[in-house]
Amino acid sequence: MTGNADEAWLRQQIIDTALAMSKEGLSPGTSGNVSARWAEGLLITPTGLAYDDLIPEDIVFLDKKGKTSPGARKPSSEWRFHLSAYGAREEAGAIVHTHSRFATALACARKPIPAFHYMVAVAGGADIPLADYATFGTGELADHVAAALKDRSACLMANHGQIACGETLEAALGLAREVEALAAQYVAVCQIGEPYILEDAEMDAVLERFKCYGQQDET
Repeated sequence: MTGNADEAWLRQQIIDTALAMSKEGLSPGTSGNVSARWAEGLLITPTGLAYDDLIPEDIVFLDKKGKTSPGARKPSSEWRFHLSAYGAREEAGAIVHTHSRFATALACARKPIPAFHYMVAVAGGADIPLADYATFGTGELADHVAAALKDRSACLMANHGQIACGETLEAALGLAREVEALAAQYVAVCQIGEPYILEDAEMDAVLERFKCYGQQDET
């Protein structure tokens, strides 16, 4: 994308994604945040403003060093881990961070999501990892998120919530939905008894099949 029209469109897409995230119950109130790569930096939701009240001009541009333009709104307090996540996931074009109910419950119990179901591979590996805890908005938390996302496109964040990356805003939000659904299923299984965890070899086979899932006929 280039040009003012494309930037305005992307700013509105960020707002629409934040509204969908909130209305679906993935992040109540003003919790959570949304960003997308733009130019030599990113566009991100501002801090402390209700999503219903946002207009495209409220979305904040940050350069790769985290600097804003004069007169801009203050960015989300979590802008540091958005920058670090883009550094860890070069293919990511968008990031959605939510405080969704079941993912947050597991995060507060400090439990990653293991391979109890093959769809865990949707995040790119044999589990959905847990980033270590640090105070929100800090560089330390940004480092923990980058480490957890080194070879995954989603993770839980200890005592906090979840973060999902995608090539587009739609893909990032879709992955956040998948993570929340898996978290709910995992919590339900744990209430029944000890989950059966799929072996690494099976998850490797699933990951291989995911490479062509939905794109071509099975062989």
